[in-house]
Amino acid sequence: MKLIDFDMMFDVKLTRLMEENKQKYTEKQWEDMIPKLYRKFGDTYVAKIKCTPKEYYAKMSNEELVECLRAHIREDVPTPEFLCTEIENRGATQTLIPLLRSDDLAEVAYALNLIGDNVEAYDTYFSLLVNGGADEDIRSDITDVFKTHADEMKERALQAYEKGLGKEYMLEILSRVKTRDDKVYTVLMDAFLTGEQTPMRASYLAAYGDERALPTLLQKIEDRSIGFVEFQELKYAIEALGGEYTEPRDFTGDKDYIAVEEASSKKAINTDPDRN
Repeated sequence: MKLIDFDMMFDVKLTRLMEENKQKYTEKQWEDMIPKLYRKFGDTYVAKIKCTPKEYYAKMSNEELVECLRAHIREDVPTPEFLCTEIENRGATQTLIPLLRSDDLAEVAYALNLIGDNVEAYDTYFSLLVNGGADEDIRSDITDVFKTHADEMKERALQAYEKGLGKEYMLEILSRVKTRDDKVYTVLMDAFLTGEQTPMRASYLAAYGDERALPTLLQKIEDRSIGFVEFQELKYAIEALGGEYTEPRDFTGDKDYIAVEEASSKKAINTDPDRN
């Protein structure tokens, strides 16, 4: 398949246009104009291909579009927005799904971005979560999709968690279940009580919103051995569930506390008008 670098063509045209009008617009004005100029370029006749960039992709089948996308990725030729838009407009989910199983992370990322929240891809998405192999960012993005459908995914998430598959992702999904369910609450609470990843698992209890977790969270926050990050997340979870914890705590020697204080001090210095 012959790849057309439409982005390079646009850059050449843009450079010439900016040179011809360099006194006419400010840098900020050019920044605002470029997206509009790019869209206009999509409807501009290109002699080399005897059609516009949009028409070039509109003539392709779903399979050809996806193969063209893969070729752009493999050959490291910039992927034109016109190609991605045509794929999205077609709703070519079934043609994109095989890319989710690719060993090329770029292909997986493109496929996920183009498919988005589409039930046709849920089985493959879930497989990537529980079977591993996928990049952590990819799995995080998939989890975000399922969090918006947590009640529908509840049973699958519970079954996977009980089998020890994708446990942290399953907990995150379960934490967004809206219908109260003692089984979900028990799983979230038992995970918290293991003492592993306390800040994250406290946040799951906060997100789930069951006030029964308050006594356990209040007991845990009294533990003087916990660090600054754990304390902050526990305090947030307590407050999110309608509780309160006001006892002062000293984290002077905690490395995370020191890092936060140093960052805050630098920010204060940089924003101090008397120092500028």
